[in-house]
Amino acid sequence: MPEADLALLEQAAREAGEIALRFWRAGPAHWDKGGGAGPVSEADLAVNAHLEALLRKQRPDYGWLSEESPDDPARLAAARCFIVDPIDGTRAFLAGEEGFSHSLAIAEGERVIAAIVHLPARNETYLARADGPALLNGRPLAPAEHPIEGARVLAGKPSLDPALWRGRPPPIRREFRPSLAWRLCLVAEGRFHAALSTRPAWEWDIAAGSLIAARAGCAASELSG
Repeated sequence: MPEADLALLEQAAREAGEIALRFWRAGPAHWDKGGGAGPVSEADLAVNAHLEALLRKQRPDYGWLSEESPDDPARLAAARCFIVDPIDGTRAFLAGEEGFSHSLAIAEGERVIAAIVHLPARNETYLARADGPALLNGRPLAPAEHPIEGARVLAGKPSLDPALWRGRPPPIRREFRPSLAWRLCLVAEGRFHAALSTRPAWEWDIAAGSLIAARAGCAASELSG
């Protein structure tokens, strides 16, 4: 079943990309969700509606958790649950940048078993299932090892606030990409040595990317280890 679930997620992500690209660089309506949750656009909602209709029709017994859907506590009783970020990197999407993704995962209990991170503007699809390799467009991924000093790390500026570290922040080369899911995949790909976020993250931010990173051979953990 994980293989069939992964194929379903890939179909859904590619269809989501087709929808998103119709809005991309076309001035979609957007507004702020408030409470520090950031922006949302009509594209986010259109993608979310399509994903929910497609995935829940194909797996009606699966729960549903999405950034753009009201939470349904019934998901907690389901054996498996979709975890979806319709557009991860909405700010980049609205700015006309390529670094936005569709992040889709399926969890079985607390374990993620299938994951897709699709970047339609870049034609890149990262995927993994719990018992298989991590792939980018069909090519196996492998992370790159490097000493901490001089390592290329994807992180926002707040993550290197000295107040968060015992002593000084590590001597790394900091870079940034807008989609957290994509950041995890870039480390899995070996293009960066690590990704770090000290800000709160939701399940839809990290479920897909963390499985892809782990199946590539990375260590993926929360700040507590």
